[in-house]
Amino acid sequence: MIKALINRLRGRPAQPPAVQRVIIPRDQHHVSRKDISNAALKTLYRLREQGHQGFLVGGGVRDLLLGLHPKDFDVATSATPEQVKQAFGGQCQLIGRRFRLAHVRYGREIIEVATLRAHHSQAENDTHARTSDEGMILRDNVWGSVEEDAERRDFTVNALYYNIEDFSIWDFAGGLKDLQRRELRLIGEPDTRYREDPVRMLRAIRFAAKLDFTIEAGTANPIRRLGDLLDDISSHRLFDEAQKLLSSGHAVRMMDLLHEYDLFRHLFPQGGASEESRRLLTLTAESTDERLAIGKSVNPAFFYAALLWEQVQAEYQHLQDEGVPPVPALQQAGQRVISRQVERTAIPRFMAQTIREIWEMQPRLDHPRPRQVDMLVQQQRFRAAYDFLVLREESGEDTDGFGAWWTRYQDADPGLQAEMLRSLESGGGSGGGAKKPRRRTPRKRKPAGS
Repeated sequence: MIKALINRLRGRPAQPPAVQRVIIPRDQHHVSRKDISNAALKTLYRLREQGHQGFLVGGGVRDLLLGLHPKDFDVATSATPEQVKQAFGGQCQLIGRRFRLAHVRYGREIIEVATLRAHHSQAENDTHARTSDEGMILRDNVWGSVEEDAERRDFTVNALYYNIEDFSIWDFAGGLKDLQRRELRLIGEPDTRYREDPVRMLRAIRFAAKLDFTIEAGTANPIRRLGDLLDDISSHRLFDEAQKLLSSGHAVRMMDLLHEYDLFRHLFPQGGASEESRRLLTLTAESTDERLAIGKSVNPAFFYAALLWEQVQAEYQHLQDEGVPPVPALQQAGQRVISRQVERTAIPRFMAQTIREIWEMQPRLDHPRPRQVDMLVQQQRFRAAYDFLVLREESGEDTDGFGAWWTRYQDADPGLQAEMLRSLESGGGSGGGAKKPRRRTPRKRKPAGS
């Protein structure tokens, strides 16, 4: 390679590739262009027309080989970001400084295009690549070959390249064998790779949960020991990774793995401390997964409301003990708890507002005033707050049975609703004054977080 020759002339040793290319021709794999988005295909064809290499790479290829239906398709190319911009004009936006990328837009769909990367040792200066004293990658913009790019990818199953030239698949790290074994394995020395980017530990958890893979022993063993490295990652990046974990459709398995590998506390240091809190979180994760399974959207604010509820209650009680009236006490408690969580995972302002509204409606739902019932039902956050009340009740929290009361009220005809309100006004409570929460039947239950 010309780059290797230049490096030798400069006295910099050339690095022999640690990966070997295995080519799987089109007639020996089942990845078909009909399963790839038109936007991704158009991007690959345009790059080829401009004289550049273009590959579909990473999760899209992996998921197609597993018989799944990927939502996102990423492209790797020999073109620099500036050349991609030139090829696509106004359709293309260059983003990022740490890792420079091109986003090519087709209506509402965006194809992420990354230039093939090389090793940091080939960087001319720290404007192209830079690492911290601990080995964490701070900048990563050294262009290279497809072989070099494969070496730098995180897991073997993500180092599979679909070549638009002849529709073959290039396997550089034994990814196909690991797919068959349903095993997640890092490329390279695990300690070094995790120190380069600690978020790879969270990606290991996410892929293992999503794909139902086991994490290979050498890849798994350092995670518990290196979890503290996540504390140096920006809160904005950790928020993005948390969003991916929660919206994977496998939140129950994901939370189990986060606890198993002792990473949960690095993302959510205030959550899941007690058995009651864990039950609420498990029910919330189940509901989130149910909703995603039927194609519905989820509101991440709902998960955070459940995650931090125990701490809010503790702060709420503490403030009332100091003489703060109930309403401002709950408002202040919510603000304090969210402020602490933002130090780990940055929560956007609009989401924090939703979380607080869910919390602040709880006292009004589990101690409703008859004249306010219909007004509460009309409020924007009623459905989320009601769902949250029901999950609190199902988790074992004493709500005096009002989760079941609100369920019955919404399903009742006007005559029964009037009767329920009269009973409430006369001090009849939720009906029977049940202290033990009544569990809703599966037939009645709808996924929460709407």
